[in-house]
Amino acid sequence: MQKIEHIGIAVNSLEKSIPLFEQLLGTLCYKTECVTSENVNTAFFKTGESKIELIEGMVEGNVIQQFIEKRGEGIHHIAFSTDDIESEIERLKSLGFEFIHDVPKKGADNKLICFLKPKCTNGILVELCQEIPNEG
Repeated sequence: MQKIEHIGIAVNSLEKSIPLFEQLLGTLCYKTECVTSENVNTAFFKTGESKIELIEGMVEGNVIQQFIEKRGEGIHHIAFSTDDIESEIERLKSLGFEFIHDVPKKGADNKLICFLKPKCTNGILVELCQEIPNEG
């Protein structure tokens, strides 16, 4: 893994949270995106070499809403970047780590993503991210 790519924060409302984080971080939200495969809306902020991702659930009962109901708004996951997500998955599996999904899928911000099961990472949801190369 190379660096912390972003920290994901579960929020009830992007509409209310974006202005709050713009003030807090002293920078504007540079991108919002709907990720239909995950039923979430996201908003991104750059902070140095890392990013903050605000995540809002789109539909009733989705994973973000369930997370907020159990724990309240707050840090949802930490994401690490990698140049080769598939070999990183294999490396971690060989060390005994377990994944929510064994195959990476397209996520927000032009990334392939995969999540580790929190039970094997001290209760922290860890995401691996790899930039999807531009075609053309």
